[in-house]
Amino acid sequence: MNAPTKFFDASTPVAFAGKDAGHALAYRRYDKDRMVHGRRLEDHLRFAVCYWHSLCWPGGDPFGGETFMRPWHHGSDAMAMARAKADVAFELFRLLDVPFYTFHDVDAAPEGNSLQESVANLNAIADVFEAKMASAKVRLLWGTANLFTHRRYMAGAATNPDPEIFTYAAGQVRAALEVTHRLGGQNYVLWGGREGYETLLNTDLKRELDQLGRFVSLVVEHKHKIGFKGPILIEPKPKEPTKHQYDFDVATCYGFLARYDLLKDVKLNIEQNHAILAGHSFHHEVALAEALGVFGSLDVNRGDDLLGWDTDQFAMNVGELTLVFHEILNRGGFTSGGLNFDAKIRRQSIDPDDLIHAHVGSMDACARAFLAAADMLDAGALTAPLAKRYEGWAGPEGRAILGGQRSLADLSDRALGAGFDPQPRSGRQEYLESLVNRYV
Repeated sequence: MNAPTKFFDASTPVAFAGKDAGHALAYRRYDKDRMVHGRRLEDHLRFAVCYWHSLCWPGGDPFGGETFMRPWHHGSDAMAMARAKADVAFELFRLLDVPFYTFHDVDAAPEGNSLQESVANLNAIADVFEAKMASAKVRLLWGTANLFTHRRYMAGAATNPDPEIFTYAAGQVRAALEVTHRLGGQNYVLWGGREGYETLLNTDLKRELDQLGRFVSLVVEHKHKIGFKGPILIEPKPKEPTKHQYDFDVATCYGFLARYDLLKDVKLNIEQNHAILAGHSFHHEVALAEALGVFGSLDVNRGDDLLGWDTDQFAMNVGELTLVFHEILNRGGFTSGGLNFDAKIRRQSIDPDDLIHAHVGSMDACARAFLAAADMLDAGALTAPLAKRYEGWAGPEGRAILGGQRSLADLSDRALGAGFDPQPRSGRQEYLESLVNRYV
């Protein structure tokens, strides 16, 4: 298959033109060079285009097949198709003017008839990526290995009842981690697509959790061996494809990492759609990860409130994003992480440039939300009321309680003292909600 000479109608990189831009393909809010809290907006948001949904998804759903008809999806030479896909991918990165991209191993290169052949294919395409990156702006935010699509992983990878499959998965992750390192990736993601169970009738929970703990430990050990400096990231997801997954949500992942002594090297990559499937808000999951010290990166998308599965739509909810960015910015912002567009255009969006418009619209929504969050933080809109609400804990008695200077008996004696009658204070929820809306 010959690489397509031209896939997109657009040819000039999308640029900032202001909110009143008269032409469709322009950034209206995302001014990458705007300084906010001492950093360029591009350096705050760290946008990344994902390889799988953007380049590999054919537009199918459970009730219908391919709609996009990408030219690199059809042909007899798998490696030629992979090279053609890389050409289009890097053209997309150029047109969007994004700083980062992400990939799964099998998105980038075809699986072979053996692990040896698959690794060779991956390294050959990594050569292509490396050559393209030499003259491009874009860099690698993170790589990962697909340990869920192939039928060998139908009962999981690290948690599989067969140690031979565990071993195969280890070989696949080693190759993906080493390619990520070679390409200068800033993180490595362990996405446990099928690390869970369908029924407890055939599942040994303790054994599978111990296997998963050992697998992640092996990855951490190899990261240090090869000198990879970035964190390993786990992506919480409660269900789909398995009925119950061991990386259910932030709290579950934190407990797992603490149990297996992995907190130093492993952080979390949080996704909005997964938070919703777990019965949480996106804000909750990010805030909890920040509070527990395990926040790493974001897959920025959204789900559909009317559907109970992972729809992976482009993030457009400015109000939701504002609260998330306020949380992140208040804690210092991203370090090695960023905003990865783990999102699909809808199966009816069949024009190639729809892929560009989707990213541009979501990048503008993120920028608008981030700027609102920065304004809120500058004004102390949420932080000042929060400090006021907990001010007693900052006082002498509060510090003494938390500092271990008061026993249960001490507190009881004080509570039993004459005139001790604390009264509740308003949480002011409606006021705070209306306050947020002034900025959004």
